[in-house]
Amino acid sequence: MGKEKKTESYDNGSYNYKMFKCFNRKFKINEVQPTDDVRDAFCQFAVGCGGGGGDGDSSDGDASSGVMGAEQLCSFLDDHQGDSGTTVAEAQRLIDDVIRRRHHVTRFTRHGLDLDDFFNFLFYDDLNPPITPHVHQDMSAPLSHYFIYTGHNSYLTGNQLSSDCSEVPVIKALQRGVRVIELDLWPNSTGTDINVLHGRTLTTPVPLISCLKAIRDYAFSSSPYPVIITLEDHLTADLQAKVAEMATLIFGEMLYYPESESLAEFPSPASLLHRIMISTKPPKEYLESSNPIVKQKDNNNASPSSEEETPRKEEIQTLESILFYEDCCENKNDSDQEEEEASEEQKPAYKRLITIHAGKPKGTVKEEMKVVVDKVRRLSLSEQELDRTCSSNSQDVVRFTQRNILRIYPKGTRFNSSNYKPLSGWIHGAQMIAFNMQGYGKSLWLMHGMFRANGGCGYVKKPNFLMKKGFHDEVFDPRKKIPVKVYMGDGWRLDFSHTHFDSYSPPDFYTKVYIVGVPVDNAKRKTRVIEDNWYPIWDEEFSFPLTVPELALLRIEVSEYDMSDKDDFGGQTCLPVSELRPGIRSVPLYDKKGEKMKSVKLLMRFIFE
Repeated sequence: MGKEKKTESYDNGSYNYKMFKCFNRKFKINEVQPTDDVRDAFCQFAVGCGGGGGDGDSSDGDASSGVMGAEQLCSFLDDHQGDSGTTVAEAQRLIDDVIRRRHHVTRFTRHGLDLDDFFNFLFYDDLNPPITPHVHQDMSAPLSHYFIYTGHNSYLTGNQLSSDCSEVPVIKALQRGVRVIELDLWPNSTGTDINVLHGRTLTTPVPLISCLKAIRDYAFSSSPYPVIITLEDHLTADLQAKVAEMATLIFGEMLYYPESESLAEFPSPASLLHRIMISTKPPKEYLESSNPIVKQKDNNNASPSSEEETPRKEEIQTLESILFYEDCCENKNDSDQEEEEASEEQKPAYKRLITIHAGKPKGTVKEEMKVVVDKVRRLSLSEQELDRTCSSNSQDVVRFTQRNILRIYPKGTRFNSSNYKPLSGWIHGAQMIAFNMQGYGKSLWLMHGMFRANGGCGYVKKPNFLMKKGFHDEVFDPRKKIPVKVYMGDGWRLDFSHTHFDSYSPPDFYTKVYIVGVPVDNAKRKTRVIEDNWYPIWDEEFSFPLTVPELALLRIEVSEYDMSDKDDFGGQTCLPVSELRPGIRSVPLYDKKGEKMKSVKLLMRFIFE
């Protein structure tokens, strides 16, 4: 609602809203003020208002007369925010930065923060972020010890059936921190070169060389840790040799491959800084998989009542859907059947470049997941195969992922590039949860949230209980609570027109707070609606008990209440609970596609009990 053309009607600290083209409603803009908790924290540590210099109890102080210098800010960051290790010099730089941003040039002689400066400091998400902004986890363990930021059909600009293929989505994914890029390789129309496209659909191809050059140029734009290219190979032996030549020439020293034919253990992310690896099925194994009976057998074992397994008749009536369904539905794996069987004499260069050997179940998934002592590999399962396997053999999945890599990909009927819930894979240790990054939705928000952890480097260390004795270890039983307090929000009036949410009055905002994790931890809370206010102050606290905080995500969504229509979207974010920093924090919000909003943010407090 309220998407009328904006008419400028802001003056003297108020907004005018036209009703029926003849009446005006005027709403005063209330200046946002520090909450009681912010005032108390300032008085506790500042000099001159009951804190810092030992002048008395903070509750009796006058916050307007206090000043927080570098030493007092150090104490606040250490005692209240849990940011130990901040030096006085670093605190002074923070103070100077805040004063510079607020243009208080005359205050440089004082080198301290008053209450308003302190309040603004808390709202700067780059100076006071909600999670640790740098890499802090051990990066020297094998790759199988990490969740890895993984894309699916990384070259598609839109849906799975008819959108364009391009290197641009690859670039965007790498800039966001994605570490696994998937490319489907097919011969071009003359059979002399290689295209990247979603096979047997109406998607338009992009030359492989364009994608490889994009990966070379942007692989480490947001993270120095290794990029893995997963290839779905539908090529002849000659074209495979051409791929090897391209990769070698374009990537040069960036390309990593082991000296031995197979790995006994995966290398670590720290040992592969600024390196690129290839993962696909070795050519010899392609020959062994030329018979599709195994796939058909696996599909026939599925429950006939499941609509996820087989699309309804009305869903495959279009030409695009028929083409896609015949080729891909439930048969898509990291090695689909080749259009032409490769010759038995494969060029050795292509196979030599494969660092992570991939495969698909040739028999039962349980048999395929048997751990081999001296060899590690990657196995791919669809989201439905994962659910079926975990329902009966969950410990086998966890055991397999302790040394090997498990990749989960979307079911073939997600024509619109939607995504599935990633928690099931993470709970069982699956490292590569392959997502359509060009889409958007709540599942993708969870993916964004998970990989904001560890400085956004694209690798998140798996919880210890998944690496030691399995998910059902009886010793593992931590029970934690995380109280979350939502103080206020700001920035909407700077990013939206005054009639964006409502044509006749300021917005009515409320906040929903979710915990998304193992089933017993899932929870939802909601603040009250603050009516007619661009600066909503909720000042509400919620407490969430957690059994597995290592896999819990805190999802936050702000909506604008609409009495007569669907509530309007006001911003969202998702944060890994294990990365949350205690204290009062600035929490920036993102749009539906996961792009950071320019000004919109919340002020929140996190407490760990």
